[in-house]
Amino acid sequence: MSGPLCRLVLLLCSVPLLGVRAGVGKYSRAANENRADEEVVEFRIQRLNQVWEKAQRLQFSPVKLAELHSDLKIQEKDELNWKKLKAEGLDDDGEKEAKLRRSLNVILAKYGLDGKKNTQTEDNNYIKDGTENDVLNDPRLEKLWNKARTSGKFSEEELDNLWREFLHHKEKTNEYSILLDTVSRTEEIHKNVISPDENEIKAEDLHNKHTDLKEKLRSINQGFDRLRKISHEGYSGERDFNEPRVNDLWDLARTANFSQSELESFKEELKHFETKIEKHQHYQKQLEISHEKLKHIAGTGDVEHLKKSTEKHNALTDKFKQLGYKVKKHLQDLTSRVSKDGLNHNEL
Repeated sequence: MSGPLCRLVLLLCSVPLLGVRAGVGKYSRAANENRADEEVVEFRIQRLNQVWEKAQRLQFSPVKLAELHSDLKIQEKDELNWKKLKAEGLDDDGEKEAKLRRSLNVILAKYGLDGKKNTQTEDNNYIKDGTENDVLNDPRLEKLWNKARTSGKFSEEELDNLWREFLHHKEKTNEYSILLDTVSRTEEIHKNVISPDENEIKAEDLHNKHTDLKEKLRSINQGFDRLRKISHEGYSGERDFNEPRVNDLWDLARTANFSQSELESFKEELKHFETKIEKHQHYQKQLEISHEKLKHIAGTGDVEHLKKSTEKHNALTDKFKQLGYKVKKHLQDLTSRVSKDGLNHNEL
């Protein structure tokens, strides 16, 4: 392999890493002031950096790396807030700490970083090549999706919206399974301790976890009923929102203790939130196109063109990463406002 071509290949292989480092100035702190400038860490919590570094070693796509970065930034913010609460003695029962552990478990399982095989979820792109069933992993969902897309009741745009709803439902189901497994393991610890005083998780905490699980299961069942109805009847003209996460929030708001004026105000905020999500999805598509373009340019042997395109790709990655964090943080804030128990939940 010639020298110039070898350099091109090496540069291309580094594209995902370049992309996720575009925001170094804003999101990173030097691990040690005596280290070289390029030796920086993305997060202030060591175990989050370990997760981040593992994802880089696995060469995740730029989109998946940026999404993981947003999730870890939310996790980092929550953990730093918890440390302040703990210092003030406001988490004596350890429940907030337990919630943070479960949240991190959700992130690890979502991206296949939990050490388990076949747990990594696929990129949530719009799939048009007939391979949708490969990522739904649920015969009931596959049957509904096949029925919907062959029914002739949906436009292409409506099928895109419906596909997002199916993926969102799958993600909610995966999250429920992870939390159920976490609670089950906690219960085993609770049963096997010799002295109740040695057990950090009290019976009341387990009760709260079961309440949380029941709410999530209720949401999953309602979501499946909605998908079944839409798949058979098509969309009506009375939809308030297209984005499934916004629909979930709206359903929660209508059952919350809101006055009519508060409900109307919340609905307006959801409209703005949906616009933000759509903007984020637009940047996701642009980032995917940019990555494919870089692969093509690398094959041409044009070093200067590749350098300029890489710089644009890095800037786009940084924009997508920042907007992704804003979307996830906004979602967390909105969810906490309409949650019946007033707790924050990371809907990943």
